[in-house]
Amino acid sequence: MSEPLPHQPLTMAQIAAAAGVSIPTVSKVINQRADVAPATRERVERVMTEYGYVVNRAARSLRTGQSGQIDFVVQSLHSDYACEILRGVEDALASTEVRVVLASTHDYQQRERQWVQRLADGSTDGAILVLADKQSIHLQELRRRNIPFVVVDALGELGPDDLSVSATNLSGGKTATRYLLSLGHRRIAALMGPADHPCTQDRLTGYRLALQDAGIPIDPALIRYGDFHPASAYREMTSLLALPEPPTAVFVGNDQQCLGVYKALHEHGMPVPGAMSVVGFDDMPYSSQLAPALTTIRQPLLEMGRVATKMLLRLIAGEPVDTVRVELATPLIKRESCGSPRENC
Repeated sequence: MSEPLPHQPLTMAQIAAAAGVSIPTVSKVINQRADVAPATRERVERVMTEYGYVVNRAARSLRTGQSGQIDFVVQSLHSDYACEILRGVEDALASTEVRVVLASTHDYQQRERQWVQRLADGSTDGAILVLADKQSIHLQELRRRNIPFVVVDALGELGPDDLSVSATNLSGGKTATRYLLSLGHRRIAALMGPADHPCTQDRLTGYRLALQDAGIPIDPALIRYGDFHPASAYREMTSLLALPEPPTAVFVGNDQQCLGVYKALHEHGMPVPGAMSVVGFDDMPYSSQLAPALTTIRQPLLEMGRVATKMLLRLIAGEPVDTVRVELATPLIKRESCGSPRENC
């Protein structure tokens, strides 16, 4: 390994390499464990000092039982998606003295400047970033200041050492489509979120693979994109219904879009599941309350927030984590919105 530059923040792996010791040994030094030889401790501390590694104050807080603070960084909380992840964060912190602070930027420059100032003041011990990638200004600032972070549902490529928690989107897309195929559907539409989102791409890949495995040609006219909100889903579902040969089922990119899908179907006098089967994605709390109750792929958002927070607390405490990338399973939740195409009115 080449010697790290003084201006670059170090990871524990880089400290270990520069000092010629193991990562657990670095963790022991950071946590002031007694079971480290004096000469080894001195060598590790010298590397940390030389390259400007600052032990996060939250590590001391977690060891001594004092309070600490982590940031929940998200563009907006105007969706059940982000709120569910935040609930998971709060659950994971319930047994600690660490508090969570919401950093909802809405891409406002003033809010971002205020957040960066809080980083400079040392008030933030770590962060959960929702829908970020390595180009994110928030991620870059945290890395530059050597503040631990974990990304939930990455919006793009991350660095090899950046920790992330996501769901098995490809598997979920395949499961949803296979279920509709098992009911006898062959004209299955995919009404997804933004085309450039990794989760959309993965869910659509699962959809395509399921159709290919069943020997069914993929019809580009049945693949539509929206913005994860009901209005765009309403427009796209209306357009699908206007096709010379409309679908008999639709796999929808998230549960919120299903609200728009249901509205379009209702206005066209098409009952669910009698005239159209619908499968969503997320399993939001309201999904079971829709009429009919929505069959959906469960994206474990609460658990994603919980797992990410536990990983972050280990980073803050200077402890090793088991893996850099975590993907949680996406099971099918069967309710009342799907049926056989033979039931169509």
